[in-house]
Amino acid sequence: MYNRILIATDGTELSDKAVHAGLDLAALCGASVLALKVVSHYPRSYLEGSDLLDIKEAKRIEEQWTQQAQTLLDGVKAFGHERKVSVTTQIAHSDLVAESIVEAAKKHDCDLIVMASHGRKGLQRLLLGSETQHVLTHSHVPVLVLR
Repeated sequence: MYNRILIATDGTELSDKAVHAGLDLAALCGASVLALKVVSHYPRSYLEGSDLLDIKEAKRIEEQWTQQAQTLLDGVKAFGHERKVSVTTQIAHSDLVAESIVEAAKKHDCDLIVMASHGRKGLQRLLLGSETQHVLTHSHVPVLVLR
């Protein structure tokens, strides 16, 4: 049914549900998994909503976020190993989360994307946007969304 499943994770409890569901599906289908975590860049100006930091300090923070992302992805890989699922990991450094997910799915020939949606509604969705909605409308492959 599926050969390669992309599982997007952000480390939240809801995202963990998507990870486990995606790995279970991969085990049933005999599919391999690409586990993806998108790490944003540290804001570099006041207009981006943050105090300016020394470039070295900003790089240190970004490296810390990358290490945390790798730890998260190593956990996904371990859960996959328990289910006898081949898991490769990728960290994407971008402020464009949805675009990074769609691009990774295309680049790695994935035939399904599994991700969580936080289900924001109303003003909160308008202000914060919906990465899941963007992936749903721009992906060339089906998307399984967990809430």
